[in-house]
Amino acid sequence: MNNKIVFITGASSGIGAACAKVFADAGAKLILAARRNERLQELVEKLNLKPSEFYLLELDVRDRKTVESAISSLPSEWSAIDVLINNAGLSRGLDKLYQADFQDWEEMIDTNIKGLLYMTRYIVPGMVSRGTGHVINIGSIAGHQTYPGGNVYCGTKAAVKSISEGLKQDLLGSPVRVTSVDPGLVETEFSEVRFHGDRDRAKKVYQGMTPLTPDDVADVVFFCATRPIHVNINDVILMPTEQASATLVHRQG
Repeated sequence: MNNKIVFITGASSGIGAACAKVFADAGAKLILAARRNERLQELVEKLNLKPSEFYLLELDVRDRKTVESAISSLPSEWSAIDVLINNAGLSRGLDKLYQADFQDWEEMIDTNIKGLLYMTRYIVPGMVSRGTGHVINIGSIAGHQTYPGGNVYCGTKAAVKSISEGLKQDLLGSPVRVTSVDPGLVETEFSEVRFHGDRDRAKKVYQGMTPLTPDDVADVVFFCATRPIHVNINDVILMPTEQASATLVHRQG
């Protein structure tokens, strides 16, 4: 990965920040994108990156025009993206479908599906023309198994699964690779965002068990990205040892 250009969305925290660390340690050059620019600044300071090793983008992937402008305006030395990690995503609420908040739906669909599509559409053509590249989408066990209250979130992650499979088919004959990394319970800001900042409720999601860490997921992403060029890992499902499915979790006490 030395001097490879890795573009990470949702890089300001959680899995995105963990991916930034593991790829930076391997000598990659990072394009880090997120809505919270101050968190990106803190991340590059924490990683002790030199100015030549990173490029920051304050970016909301839901805004297609902004995404288009950000990609087309990249300096020439940053435009040949080798790896795109579509990590930006979120969940909102656990309401029954017929009682849910419309705004929660919009935010999940716009971020998890449309944002991923925008990034892919503007970056993959360059990979195809250069004859090299790898798209890694951060999916979820929710894309494989629907759980109570998950309805729309699970639908968006099922879409990520289908989009990843469809993109792989469309790229057949091209050396550009596509991978979906689909975790179970990972302790990040995910649950806090889902419950609109209710930290006590968010903590209960991981109570009595040992969830995955963002570093665990980043390790798998890095493994997928560093296989020989003739190897494409299509899909990886990883879960804590104490989780057997989207709904089956063993908790102590």
